Amino acid sequence: MRRAIAAGWLVALACAPACAAPLVKQIGERLYAYISDNDGSANSTFLVGSKSILVVDTGLNAVEANKLLAAIRGVSPLPVGYIVNTHYHPDHQGGNGVVGPSAVIISTGWTREHTLALLKNPAVVPGAQFRPADVTFADKLTLHLDPYTAEIYFPGKAHTSGDAIVYFPQQRAVAMGDLFLNRSSPAMDQGSAATWIKALDRVLQLPISAAVPGHFELGSKEDLRRFRNYLSDLYEQVAALYRQGASVEKVRASIHMDAYKDFRQYPKYEATFADNAASIYEQMSRGDH
Repeated sequence: MRRAIAAGWLVALACAPACAAPLVKQIGERLYAYISDNDGSANSTFLVGSKSILVVDTGLNAVEANKLLAAIRGVSPLPVGYIVNTHYHPDHQGGNGVVGPSAVIISTGWTREHTLALLKNPAVVPGAQFRPADVTFADKLTLHLDPYTAEIYFPGKAHTSGDAIVYFPQQRAVAMGDLFLNRSSPAMDQGSAATWIKALDRVLQLPISAAVPGHFELGSKEDLRRFRNYLSDLYEQVAALYRQGASVEKVRASIHMDAYKDFRQYPKYEATFADNAASIYEQMSRGDH
């Protein structure tokens, strides 16, 4: 059930009528963060090279993808040559066919396999235009968009079992996918909270000034650190209760997350403090810690 819910993470959340327009913010030389006006559709990042554009994540469906493409065209007429999908969830790749119909799609192999599975069920997201990866990688891939580079790497099993992070060294920025949600409890897929924390530690060692989250407002390094601390604090509480032999029900009821009371909670999508604690407990029960 949790996997099914995570796969549709926030897909059904429509933007309220009072929503502002998507925000396009330059976060480095020729690098832009696109903050969606629909919480059910992922944020994106795009880098304008000398000959083509790299886009990280393309949104939920054709409607959202056209918003993103219009934002890109407001900056540059160059073709979208590359798309990186940070993971397989529909809200991050349902716009591939619109944003980059002839672009080279890049993801981990695990993400490609799960995208192919999504293609067998076209009703999963009406209007989605999936394109599975043309290029997959197991560890790291460097993409050259002269005069810039993008370092794409797999941080280990974390939010899902096939996440990708995209680091832009010249711009001191990073596109995190759902490995980072600004002030929000995440939905947890087939991942590992222990590795997730280590992945965030690795990113925090980098010289970054902007972190693009999978959803919600653009983050700073300190925002990313706070999200990391949330996962770490929760993990330590669950671990202590697990060692005491507490049941999962006891764990859900016993955690104390007052320091993060401003974090968004989505019970319908099992994205709450208690749901995250239960996921961590289950991972520990499987020996994934």
